[in-house]
Amino acid sequence: MKCPACGAENADGTSRCISCEATLDETPTVTVRISRLALASAALALVTLLGAIPVVMAVRDQWFRHEHTALILVSGSLSIIGGGAGLLLGLIAWGLIGSSGGRVTGRGFAVIGVLIPVGAMLAALTPALMRGPSLSLRLRCGTNLSGIGKAMLIYANDYDDKLPIAGGQGTIWGLGPKDWAAGSRLDAFGLDPNGAGGEASICSSLYLLIRHAEMTPKSFVCPEERKVTEFDPVKYKIGGKKLTDVWDFGPDPATHCSYAYHAPYSRYPLNTANHPGLAVAADRNPWIRSPSGKAGDITKFKPDVAPFDGRAEEARKGNSLAHWGGGQNVLYLDTHVEWVKQPYVSYEDDNIYTLWDGDDRLRGIPPQPYDAQPADRRDALLLNDPLRR
Repeated sequence: MKCPACGAENADGTSRCISCEATLDETPTVTVRISRLALASAALALVTLLGAIPVVMAVRDQWFRHEHTALILVSGSLSIIGGGAGLLLGLIAWGLIGSSGGRVTGRGFAVIGVLIPVGAMLAALTPALMRGPSLSLRLRCGTNLSGIGKAMLIYANDYDDKLPIAGGQGTIWGLGPKDWAAGSRLDAFGLDPNGAGGEASICSSLYLLIRHAEMTPKSFVCPEERKVTEFDPVKYKIGGKKLTDVWDFGPDPATHCSYAYHAPYSRYPLNTANHPGLAVAADRNPWIRSPSGKAGDITKFKPDVAPFDGRAEEARKGNSLAHWGGGQNVLYLDTHVEWVKQPYVSYEDDNIYTLWDGDDRLRGIPPQPYDAQPADRRDALLLNDPLRR
């Protein structure tokens, strides 16, 4: 032990210096510091957490859309890279702190650096985990459309081979029934005494399948559209009204019906004499504002790009938003349902979500509620009501 006064060496345990008689301090001075590795681990944990937030939002709120792809990829990458580095540094810091004999602290920072990356990386993997069952959800959606197709034929058998059309002679596509819970058809759609005129929604035509073909509201909800809920008139506090007493899916039918339907209020309404390969219903139109997101930008849609090549996003922009832009279930008049990865199908291979513009059947023109019309009887044009709120 060295004397602090004269510098002379003394034996361990000596209380006074043998040279200058100075009192020796037997308690060695220990310097305690916070582990820099633990601090770095905690900092990376915060980066990981920030990177995971947009990914979690994308899944839980269906906020993910084509224009957000780059942000989701960057955020997910930050979460994974930062989380891996933070986890490794946290484990190393934990070991060094434990073996330092109290000279190094910061165990709390090391804990943060280990636990947060684990949780954040799990959150970053949530899209993959949640999209795992998407095939079964897609199949359930297709089953819904298949049931709708069969119900349409049952309806047509009772109504002169015409597929469901709400209202009366000359009814136009508009905001929907004047009073969706009215006691009569004339009052509901604002028809004149002869049963003509008025406005109806696309959904109110589909609702006829609930009134007359024993369909249930659940069959009109795509299970991948998380913001669309099963319709129940009781929730709107209209006492005593049953499903067969009302005329539409509530005051904002887009929140209770996921599907687009071939323009019923047009010069070319559907009947069983149409071509069996004509598309009559499908997942919601991407060019009309819906619970899944705002209307798409047609200028970003490039239908000549294969849906899943190196520029996949440019082709996917023309797909319904209901299934993450991966494609859509389409119902044909012969009642078969097909999952397609692009919207230009039907028997004329035209875009089922847009109007023909003369020669470009693949892109076409986005429909504008409430005046969109098919070009002719061969033109498949599937429409849905826009979100009102």
